[in-house]
Amino acid sequence: MLLLALDTATPAVTVALHDGEAVIASSSQVDARRHGELLLPAVDRVLADAGLTLDAVTGIVVGIGPGPYTGLRVGLMTADTFGLALDVPVHGVCTLDGLAYATDLDGPFVVATDARRKEVYWARYTDSRTRLTDPAVDRPADIADEVAGLPAVGAGALLYPDTFPAAHEPEHVSAAALASLAAERLAAGVELPAPRPLYLRRPDAQVPKNYKVVTPK
Repeated sequence: MLLLALDTATPAVTVALHDGEAVIASSSQVDARRHGELLLPAVDRVLADAGLTLDAVTGIVVGIGPGPYTGLRVGLMTADTFGLALDVPVHGVCTLDGLAYATDLDGPFVVATDARRKEVYWARYTDSRTRLTDPAVDRPADIADEVAGLPAVGAGALLYPDTFPAAHEPEHVSAAALASLAAERLAAGVELPAPRPLYLRRPDAQVPKNYKVVTPK
């Protein structure tokens, strides 16, 4: 097994290689405006660090969000392209699950990432491998009662301390955690989600309501 994992659902552009036993190379850069520019060089860098070429990869793992439309689709389209070019399976993993997997918290907790518009993408977990609720997008104040008393992980938790007073690292997801979680689940025979995006809301860019056609009749 050689899994190439990547995620662009948060400001982190993150890539890793996992050989079925451990992560053998990884790279993460935080830049919310340069996902498309940074992702492929990161893949090249990780492969070079491992002394491998792309054709050695036997599977792709990609974070499916939730995340903003523009960033999230960069990783998903890249993963689909690699899968088609290499004729290997493409596995989806919820980005929030990757963050949960990377924490060392014991007992129930919350993962919350920045959804912009003064909202967070979030879910509750019973432990680092078990999600209790479906991913959702809400204003922090609207979920305060649901998350009260629970420690929280992620950039969303750090941004809104009134709702998440007990915020912990990591701030952003790492492909190393995604790859490790995917490898563990695949080895156990668990079917991973399809590589389809969890947007949870409409994209920011929309056609104006009063749009007028100006082409000649």
